[in-house]
Amino acid sequence: MGSNEETKDPVAYRSKVRIERVKGPIRRAFVPAHDGPVMLGVHSEVAEHYGVDNNVVDPYTTTLDYIVTAAAG
Repeated sequence: MGSNEETKDPVAYRSKVRIERVKGPIRRAFVPAHDGPVMLGVHSEVAEHYGVDNNVVDPYTTTLDYIVTAAAG
């Protein structure tokens, strides 16, 4: 298959990702073009906001951090 014109599909790209819940706010994301999982969670002010103790739960980059990075890119 080639272009969208050939398939008549109006969608240009469908992201193929898989998310696994690890524990509490921690998630493991499997995304295209990345070897291994991307770990997601909470840290600093976000952890505090949600009442997560980063001394008990390891801090990870939040999904919000990735969204802001992508938008700013």
